Amino acid sequence: MRNFGLGVATAKGSHVCNDWSMADSDPLAAIGERYRRFAALEAAGRSPRYEALAHGVADDRRILGLLAALPVQKRQPNLLFGVVQYLFGCPADVPAFTGLVASNWREIAHEIELRSTQTNEVARCTSLLLAIAHLPGPIALLEIGASAGLCLLLDRYRYDFGDGIVGEDVRAPLLRCSLSGVPRPVPTRIPEVVWRLGIDRNPLDVRSSEDRRWLEALVWPDEEGRRERLSQAVALALEDPPVVERRDLRRGVGDLVARAPAGATLVLFHHAALTYVGPGDRAAFEVEVLRSGAEWVANEGAVVLPSVRARLGSDEIARHRGDYVLSRNGDPIAWGDPHGNWVEWRSPSPLEM
Repeated sequence: MRNFGLGVATAKGSHVCNDWSMADSDPLAAIGERYRRFAALEAAGRSPRYEALAHGVADDRRILGLLAALPVQKRQPNLLFGVVQYLFGCPADVPAFTGLVASNWREIAHEIELRSTQTNEVARCTSLLLAIAHLPGPIALLEIGASAGLCLLLDRYRYDFGDGIVGEDVRAPLLRCSLSGVPRPVPTRIPEVVWRLGIDRNPLDVRSSEDRRWLEALVWPDEEGRRERLSQAVALALEDPPVVERRDLRRGVGDLVARAPAGATLVLFHHAALTYVGPGDRAAFEVEVLRSGAEWVANEGAVVLPSVRARLGSDEIARHRGDYVLSRNGDPIAWGDPHGNWVEWRSPSPLEM
């Protein structure tokens, strides 16, 4: 079987897939457009400060020129903004931000080269639970691009889908998700998880204060609910840290699937991880996973996975620009908020009936 190069740590947020093949007579304009897309599709309505900063970067050819010297995958807004927060905190306005970046570029660029965006937003577990609640238990979880593995702790959190709270540990973050579209059963219980494993090219360790500081730096300003969820999830993880192995997916996943315990339903899942690799590598990954026998749950941009894209109409994709599509075994079942706040069910497909 062909190997494939998913050799990046999980990167959450910016839609880098749009830039893998981007060729432009003005590379600075291409980078600027990338930041404008981030402002319009991701930061708008969530983080006014990041929305303003993204527009500010897009309008500043001095900063665009600095970014152009970086590898394409290192120019993403989430990475730049996260590194600046990590090193200096987040300036309140555009002039302060661009001035800080220009004055400290050598230090910022060095940190960007070392890091990847590894946002571990546990609210994404809402879509994962919705996709697997009907599966026979017990459950084994294998996460691709797991960062610190906080989404592997799906069974330790509390959930509210608008019909009462599921989960009993009051210390756990309460993950709220509004539902719409074709009615589906709402989970009334959390499945038993008997095995969990994450892989990442550069795993983070919740026991490391520096890794925790990086996770905190990746939380956007103006979204304090995210910061509180992260703090609560980390506190739970410290009691029994999830295992996240250092692994480059060019090695494949067959041996990982084989490690899952017999008698458990294996769920292989990822959130916004494949958007950061090339189309050929995504296609190869998809072929291997579909052959693996695992239940495959993906939460990615609409055009990232070939099988998912083939089942979506262009008009539907246009209506959901900036949203993620939740799929099971290559079949799109719902649209969702990138950070797990809402899910809109699609009409059931034959795979679900």
